[in-house]
Amino acid sequence: MYLVESKGGAIGCMLIALVFLGTWPAILAYLERRGRLPQHTYLDYSLTNLLTAVVIALTVGQIGRDKPDIPNFITQLSQDNWPCILIAMAGGVFLSLGNLSTQYAWAFVGLSVTEVITSSIAVVLGTTLNYFLDDRINRAEILFPGVGCFLVAVCLGSAVHSSNAADNEKKLVRLSTSRETISYEDETKDLENGTHKEEKAKVGSAHHLIELENKRAIKVFGKSIWLGLSITFFAGVCYSLFSPTFNLATNNQWHMMKRGTPNLVVYTAFFYFSLSFFVIAVILNVWFLYRPVLNLPKSSLTSYLKDWKGRNWAFLAGVLCGLGNGLQFMGGQAAGYAAADCVQALPLVSTFWGVVCFGEYWRSSKRTYVLLTSMLFMFIVAVAVLIASSGHRKVYSR
Repeated sequence: MYLVESKGGAIGCMLIALVFLGTWPAILAYLERRGRLPQHTYLDYSLTNLLTAVVIALTVGQIGRDKPDIPNFITQLSQDNWPCILIAMAGGVFLSLGNLSTQYAWAFVGLSVTEVITSSIAVVLGTTLNYFLDDRINRAEILFPGVGCFLVAVCLGSAVHSSNAADNEKKLVRLSTSRETISYEDETKDLENGTHKEEKAKVGSAHHLIELENKRAIKVFGKSIWLGLSITFFAGVCYSLFSPTFNLATNNQWHMMKRGTPNLVVYTAFFYFSLSFFVIAVILNVWFLYRPVLNLPKSSLTSYLKDWKGRNWAFLAGVLCGLGNGLQFMGGQAAGYAAADCVQALPLVSTFWGVVCFGEYWRSSKRTYVLLTSMLFMFIVAVAVLIASSGHRKVYSR
């Protein structure tokens, strides 16, 4: 079994994970904006996420010979380690609930701000828990100022969302005063019938916002901004718990297993973590197919199986998420899970995709741009500080 043992290797894993974990949300948001039902997308995504964990466990987790205290993945499947397995599975439940919540929050709050707020909450709460669980191997004088930077980013992210929502409202008001009606359905019908010809809407304009509302699966016009923020904060709390539970599962700080039983290796814990992630995702999304939330249309298993539009993208998102989580845990086992929470700076990547691909914040006010720039700057500082706090787990804890 391959284990990351050097500080440099751990940091490399974290940085690659940062890119992967910042990209898959953009893919799922893209599919929702194109009208694909989030239930269909999440089922596809969770399947490849599990398959990625299985592949990692059967390859990297099987490299080399077994050691008494560090068994390979398949060897460990038959050992009596259920207390830590259940904790790892609890972590998968938390992450599945968090990811599922953010999928709906993106529509209301936007990709960039959702990722900022959820990631910042995860760092403020989760990193503090990991610091003490890791027996303080990270440098506190560096770590906690970094946590403070993330806390500031939460406030800035909320301000960005509020300011951008106000900007969008002004755009729509200006449009309503220049036309007799802004009925979205009528405008779409006119365009389809060829009775109303106009150029393609400019990104960030009121016409662009209307086109997006017509295409997307989750309708957001007229909804309270507090609904989106509430979903976002719930997701952030879920995110703050999955990493500490994984830490507990692999390092057994509560001494729950029998004496002489090896701790769960990263790959075994990741397998059970991803398995529970998948089970919760299937249960909830099959339920949502028949009892949808937020006024989404009803669907069925048959409709889901026939829906191949965008399925390849959902599969890709699951692979990226699985690889990102695996790399985060591999790096955290070597350098401390508190430092590995630097991957929660993934909004740096998500914001890039949000601005470039989705036109978020285009034609917004100067106030919004100032807040957005400040938020991203605070994230850059935060991720640098958390990486600088990395420690080194000298031995594989038992």
